[in-house]
Amino acid sequence: MSASSPRVAVIVVAAGSGTRLGAGMPKAFVSVGGRTLLEHAVHAVSGMRSDAQLIAVVPAGATDEVRRLLAALAPEAVVVAGGASRQASVEAGLAALHEAVEVVLVHDAARAFTPSGQFDAVVAAVDAAGEGVVPGLPVSDTIKRTDADALVTGTVDRSELVAVQTPQGFPRDILLQAYRAATEEATDDAALVAAIGHPVRIVAGDPLAFKVTTPADLARAEQLFGSAPVVPRIGLGTDTHAFGGDGELWLAGLHWPDEPALAGHSDGDAVAHAIVDALLSAAGLGDIGSVFGTDDPRFAGARGEVFLEATRERLAAAGLRVGNVSVQLIGNRPRFARRREEAERVLGDILGAPVSISATTTDGLGFTGRGEGVTAIATALLVPVT
Repeated sequence: MSASSPRVAVIVVAAGSGTRLGAGMPKAFVSVGGRTLLEHAVHAVSGMRSDAQLIAVVPAGATDEVRRLLAALAPEAVVVAGGASRQASVEAGLAALHEAVEVVLVHDAARAFTPSGQFDAVVAAVDAAGEGVVPGLPVSDTIKRTDADALVTGTVDRSELVAVQTPQGFPRDILLQAYRAATEEATDDAALVAAIGHPVRIVAGDPLAFKVTTPADLARAEQLFGSAPVVPRIGLGTDTHAFGGDGELWLAGLHWPDEPALAGHSDGDAVAHAIVDALLSAAGLGDIGSVFGTDDPRFAGARGEVFLEATRERLAAAGLRVGNVSVQLIGNRPRFARRREEAERVLGDILGAPVSISATTTDGLGFTGRGEGVTAIATALLVPVT
C-alpha cells in the first residue's frame, strides 16, 4: 500500500470506548487470534487492489501506541486522535486527507473482519456512479414496530430494508460538504450525505463484516480464528420455600390445583428460582436476589417463567447459552413423578435446552420431611455462543 499520491483514502475509525463489549479497554485494542481488532481492520485495507492512504483515528492519548502497533503492517499510516463522538472522529480523519484523494472510504474498526474485496467493490461502485455507496445485507428477521409500552403496532416490510455495513464510500467533495453542513449527530456517514440531497447506493455486503459490539460478537470472532475453546461453565443454585403463601401452588413452571401455595415475594417456585441462581452463578452475573431484588415491585407475584426468560436474555447478552440443567426437588408434596415430564418440557422450552428433574423425600426428617415446605437444588451448564 502506497500513500505517495493516493486517489483513495480509507479512514479507519477506532476511537470508541467499547463500553458494551465490557473488555476494560478500547474495543480496537481487544485481541482476537493474536491481533487487535484494529490490526485486523488495517490488514484488510492493506489487501486492497487500489493503493490507498490509511488514516487511523484512535483514542486521544493512544496515537504513539498505535503508531508502534502498525509500524510493520502499515508504516505509512497516518494516526490521529479522535473526538468525543464517531462523527467528530471522522472529521478528524477528514482533516488528514492527502490532497490527491478523490474517493474516501470510512470504515469502523469494529468490523475488523471485512474482506478486502468489499473495500474494492465500494471503490469501484463510487467510481462508476459518482455517488455515495454503502454495503448492506438483506434483513432476514421479521421486524415489528412497537410503541412506548412495547406493544406491537405493526409489521415492517423487510423487503425494503437492508442492514448496512462499512466501509461506506463517497466522492471526497460530497463527503466533505456533508460534514460541513451537519448540524446534528448521525448514526453513519450515509445519513449525512443523504441529508444534503445526494443519493446513496447499496452494494452487496458480506457476513464477515459483522460488528463486534457485545461479548457474543467477540465470541463469534474468536471462533473464526479457533482462538476460543468452547469451555463449559457450571453453576449451582438452591432455593427453599415454606408452604403458607397466598393463592395457589406454582412449582417447576406448573400450576398445581388443590395444593397449598408456597410463600415468597413472587410465586415461590423453588425449582425455577434454583435454576435461575444456577444459571447466574455459572455466568458470573450474581444471584436472583441481586438481579431481581425482592424490593422491586415489578417481580411481586411474578411466575418463575418471568425470571427464567429474563435470565436467558442476560446470558445471551453475555455471549452464553444454556447447555442443560439438572434439578433435585426435595419435599413430601406435591406428588411430582406423574408430572415430571411435563415440567421438564415446559422449563426446557423456556430455556431452549434440556432440563431434567428428579424428586425425593427426606424420610420424615427436617423441614421438608415434616411437610413444611420444599427445597430445590439445581446445576446448570453454560457454553459460549458460537
